[in-house]
Amino acid sequence: MASVPAYTPRVTSTHAPHRPTVLFVCVHNAGRSQMAAGYLQHLAGDRVTVLSAGSEPKDQINPIAVEAMAEEGIDIAHNVPRVLTTESVKESDVVITMGCGDACPIFPGKRYEDWELDDPAGQGIESVRVIRDDIKGRVQALVAELLPAP
Repeated sequence: MASVPAYTPRVTSTHAPHRPTVLFVCVHNAGRSQMAAGYLQHLAGDRVTVLSAGSEPKDQINPIAVEAMAEEGIDIAHNVPRVLTTESVKESDVVITMGCGDACPIFPGKRYEDWELDDPAGQGIESVRVIRDDIKGRVQALVAELLPAP
């Protein structure tokens, strides 16, 4: 997967930086990408626009992923898996794929990353906690890059 240099905020006026849009993509949009989106929304609030999608979305979020995130105080139970669209990639500044990078269109000027993570589908809560914690660390690092402290 092609990589673009580190994200640099666009300035839309002389007073406020552009709010970055981050898209998390996995195959089913029911586990990894939903957990990552949940963490980013929790950590960054309205300072970042958060999207998630899947190349072959399921009908519902993985219940074990919901349980693992609830342990962290983050509710993803009412999220709905969405299909990956060209438009969602175009409107994003950062696109993070998790096991389906080949399904994601590439556009110049976007930052692309592929996070190699185990799929939580069919795994027990102990395994999903390990995946969740790995995602949390990656999202925390992403927040530090996108929203550096003044």
